[in-house]
Amino acid sequence: MDERAYAAMMRMTIHPLFLPLLFGLILYGNVSYYALILSSLLVHELGHMLVAWLLGVKVKRCVIMPYGGEIELEGGYALSPHKQLLISLGGPVATFCFMLMASFLDPILAKQLIKIQMILLLINLIPVWPLDGGRIVFSLILIFSKKVKMYELFLAISLILISLSAIITFVMLPQTLFLFVLSIFLWMKVVQEWRYRKYRIAFEKYVLNRLT
Repeated sequence: MDERAYAAMMRMTIHPLFLPLLFGLILYGNVSYYALILSSLLVHELGHMLVAWLLGVKVKRCVIMPYGGEIELEGGYALSPHKQLLISLGGPVATFCFMLMASFLDPILAKQLIKIQMILLLINLIPVWPLDGGRIVFSLILIFSKKVKMYELFLAISLILISLSAIITFVMLPQTLFLFVLSIFLWMKVVQEWRYRKYRIAFEKYVLNRLT
């Protein structure tokens, strides 16, 4: 294995939010199901990291989340939007390929794996920040619009949609406890990004203008 790829894999960590899911599955005796979920998330993130490696982009670290993961790339927003788009697509493509491969396994195992991949794809392709779908939209904004105002509008829409998700899952508690906690976590991530939106003025002058 390439030294850079191995070093990137060694930087993979699990976010504390993932622990309640682990304990819940162990409590109900679903350790094997947890193993399948964790394996699926690792494959998903390796898809992102593989594309980054192929594009010559260094991965600083990767944090496994309940919905997938977040990778920190060297260069950040200064990366070419086309590279950001390809790296964002890497995870969903890896998940889709894993789902196709799972169909050749034992029917019982294949059914569980395919279900996990479909849920993972469904969640990650929702076009809100910071999910893969949101990062894909962000890359497309850089490619076709190059305006900070479009970025702010995208964040505002993400905030509204996630807020609605948090309200709906709260009303349906306790059956939707995990989805509610996940919605709150995503809401906090969008709010954090919104607070730093003013710094996108410098981002627009340096990166967006450089790309025109």
